[in-house]
Formats: sequence, C-alpha cells, structure tokens
Amino acid sequence: MNNFIFENGTKVFFGKGCVKEFLAGNLNRYGNNVMLAYGGSSIKNNGVYDEIKQILENEGKNVVEFSGIMSNPTYAKVMEGAALAKDNKIDLILGVGGGSVMDCCKAVSLAAAYDGDIWEDFWEKNGVVYFDPIPLGVVVTVTGTGSECNGGAVITNEEKKVKTGRDYPKCNPKFALMDPEYTFSVPKRQTASGGFDILSHIMETYFSEPDEDNISDDISEALMRSVIRNLPKALEDPKDYTARSNLMWAATMAENRLIKLGKACDFQAHQIEHQLGAYTNCNHGCGLAVIHPVYYRYIYKNGLKKFVRFARNVWDVKSDGMTDEETALAGIEALAGFIKEIGLPSTLRELGMTDKVSLPEIAESCNIAPGSYGNMTKEAILEILDECF
Repeated sequence: MNNFIFENGTKVFFGKGCVKEFLAGNLNRYGNNVMLAYGGSSIKNNGVYDEIKQILENEGKNVVEFSGIMSNPTYAKVMEGAALAKDNKIDLILGVGGGSVMDCCKAVSLAAAYDGDIWEDFWEKNGVVYFDPIPLGVVVTVTGTGSECNGGAVITNEEKKVKTGRDYPKCNPKFALMDPEYTFSVPKRQTASGGFDILSHIMETYFSEPDEDNISDDISEALMRSVIRNLPKALEDPKDYTARSNLMWAATMAENRLIKLGKACDFQAHQIEHQLGAYTNCNHGCGLAVIHPVYYRYIYKNGLKKFVRFARNVWDVKSDGMTDEETALAGIEALAGFIKEIGLPSTLRELGMTDKVSLPEIAESCNIAPGSYGNMTKEAILEILDECF
C-alpha cells in the first residue's frame, strides 16, 4: 500500500432514536446561538424539524434559521449563510439534511470565520485553513454523499459555471447523528440516486492504483456488494430498517477517508459530472449513472486486472471460457444493468439534455483526475460525453 496519514475528527452517533438521546448533550458543549440549517419543506413534513426544534428550545438555545439550501448548493447561498452567521454571532451550525445541506454548511462555517474570498482562496485552489471554522454538527436525513464524516464540500459558482469540491479536515462536523429511520420518507428517485452516489464513491477509489493486494480494495468490494444488495430492498420497502441502515453506514464508510488510505483514487467521473451539473443543474447521482458505464468502457483495458476482479468479486460473473476482456466487459454491463434496475437514466437525453451544443464547453471545463487508468484528456472527455448523449 502507498504511504498515508489518517485523520477523522467526527464523532458518530448511529441508530434508532440517536437524535433524541444524544443531540442535547452535544449542544451543551457550545454557546447559545445555534444556526439551524436545512433545505426545503421535507423535514417539516416528516416531523424531523419539530423534533429537533423542540430539543433546541428545551436546551435554551437561541435559534437562527437558514433554510432553502438547494441541491448543488451555490456560492451565493454560502455567502448568504455566512452573512447570517456573522450577524448573529453563531456559536454552532446544525445542518439537518443530506449532502447538499452538509456541504453548504461546511462552506458557511469556513466563510463566516474568514475575511477574504473563500472561493478564490479555498475552492479555486487548495488553501490552508489556518483558523478555526464555526463548529458544525449534522443530522443526516438523506443517505448518499458521506459528507457527514469528512471536510469535503462541493459548491457551484454559477457566475463562473464551475462546480468544485475541496476537503478540509478542519471543516469536518464535530458530531454526526445518523438515525436510519429519518431516511424512510426519502422519495424513491432520491433514494436510488443517493445509493448510486455511494457506489460511485467506492468505485472511484477502487479503480485506481495500487493494484497489488491491499486492504482498501478488500473493504471496497464488501461495501459495493452491500450497496448492490441493499439498495433494491430499500426501493422496494422504504421502511426496511436493515437495508436503510446498511446504506447509511456504507455512505459514511465510502467517504470517511478509510478506503482511500494508500490509494491513488480516480474521481474522473465525478469531475465530469460536476461540470455537467454546473451547466445543467442535473441530479448528481443520475448524472453519475449516465457517465460511469461509458467511462469504464473507455478505460477498462488500461486497468484490466482490476476490472476482471470487479466482475468476479462484486458481480459474481462466471468467467469460465471467457477472456479477461470479455470478463471485464461483463462486469461493466452488470453495472449498467443495475443502473436500469434501480430506475436511473442511461443517457444524457434521459437526463433532460436536448442537444450536444454545450458538450465541448463542458468537456473543456473539466478537471483531469490524476488517478485515472485512462490518462484522460479533454478530447477523451468529449468523446465520453458524446457517447453518453
């Protein structure tokens, strides 16, 4: 395995009833001014908002609400939250929601403690966080991004048409409360796209060097099998606690930095989807579902050994009498079949695009992921997008 340094500063409280049991105790470690951050009306409709608001009031907290955080959170929304936090001298940000809420809150926690331009200093390039962001706690209500146990935040600058993610350990939530029952009311499409996002995170770590025997790949295979097994169950029965709890923890494991230890990581599909999202505001998991099979058909020969292993160990492809190339392609086709099974799109047209006019500009704006087996170029990305259409 490659050398690594491991750090994770988030304390996790996982399981049924964990919010009622542990939120109050965590609140008391911080000051009285709490920003309650969330997206739309879903947490009000399912009762989560009332439960959390009551706990905050019982603890005597002064609550300032920051709502309306959208999918693909924008830099403008981050700055709105930062101004609110500064004006109200916020001591703790409590983000309630999925990845978009958590990512936005991390960026707000950074921006509210910084006098400069955080986009220029921390998102256009990797910066050094030499100060303490406002402490952040999260209550997870949507499974997918794994944002609850890292410092990563993906933010869209609408003016520049750039969607960028950075991971700063100082932005890790101080605590994460994860009750699988909170995900029971998540709509089917969102469950499917979030579930595929989990699978994507694992695959993009797995399909990278080193290819020699390593613990990270072994764990990744087990996680992928778990997602493939449990996602259809959660779609069939939204209140299947076992399936929901396994998906929730798989999302965390995929992005708490553990499986990335010693790995080069290839997040090229994410880089492509980020720019696709910056131009079209498409659903993140749906965009990834379109890109992954096409991207893997493009690069599999350069990582043939790993793709054969993927086919056999993850999809149980019986490869007797098959060449390595045939086996690898069978694994990719199994992935494509799974995407259709869970009801996600397979083309950019299904995603809502009506023409190819913007594809060259999207391809040109994409970052190149250094860990890719494919030694990617902007021209190759355009070919992949054309094939995705």
